[in-house]
Amino acid sequence: MARAQGARAQMALAFETVYGTPPISGFTKVSFASTSLGAEQPLLNSELLGYGRDPLAPIKDAVTADGDVIVPLDAEAFGFWLKAAFGTPTTTGTGPWTHEFQSGSWTLPSMSIETGMPEVPRYAMYSGCVLDQITWQMQRSGLLTATARLVAQGETVGTTTSAGTPATLELKRFGHFNGSITRNSTALGNVVSAEITYANNLDRIETIRSDGRIDGADPSIAALTGRIEVRFADQTLVTQAINGEACEMEFAYVLPSGESFTFTVHAVYLPRPRIEISGPQGVQATFDWQAARDSVVGRMCTATLINDIEVY
Repeated sequence: MARAQGARAQMALAFETVYGTPPISGFTKVSFASTSLGAEQPLLNSELLGYGRDPLAPIKDAVTADGDVIVPLDAEAFGFWLKAAFGTPTTTGTGPWTHEFQSGSWTLPSMSIETGMPEVPRYAMYSGCVLDQITWQMQRSGLLTATARLVAQGETVGTTTSAGTPATLELKRFGHFNGSITRNSTALGNVVSAEITYANNLDRIETIRSDGRIDGADPSIAALTGRIEVRFADQTLVTQAINGEACEMEFAYVLPSGESFTFTVHAVYLPRPRIEISGPQGVQATFDWQAARDSVVGRMCTATLINDIEVY
């Protein structure tokens, strides 16, 4: 009997036309490092008395389908996750194409995601997947990945794939070495690490259904937060925090082949940090920043992806 191994696992996704209905075709194979996406249905203990000390059979509770997918930040497939987070982009150019994703959309597309373990075989199709949160970190070294948190409607398990023959993309992966951070169009120095988290704060529509699934997941007020840790070398950021002013911050990655990903936060507000001297080593300050809608641009953030993909 074959045993499942993560090394042979596969993942394919496609955007849905109707929420919760997997499309017949149009799936694309995507790279991932790990996933906890799955469905679970807990059991409720019987509270009834009068049958002795041994309990009666438990009752099934509602189905919950959600989880995280850890994916690489790459120049092509990452556009699918950006579309799930922000909606359909505005695409310009004639190759390479520039895809601009903007925050503030009232509706988000849903996806069907299939994870496969061919040696069992087990192919699980998760329909009605809506992206709740996406987060990634910038640092000096290591592997660059993002964590996408999803809320799904349900899971359907089969012994054969329902994704057909998915399209494949070339992996053009960004690395920490390709990253840069600017503040008001000027390079921000002395940054040790940074973290970016965009959340749609989904509201699960938990209506009464015979199948125990949710009716949908609607986005509410979005949130864009993060953290930057800097070597304390000047008062620029502290002064901004004290004055309660906003700045524009840009987190960018550029490959030598020309592909790029730029995440621009138009209005970043910094809290006043505690400056601690913990020993003879260098002094560092941590800013847990928050973003808000910029009145001039009219939105909170813009993600721009430049690659060879014509349409997402």
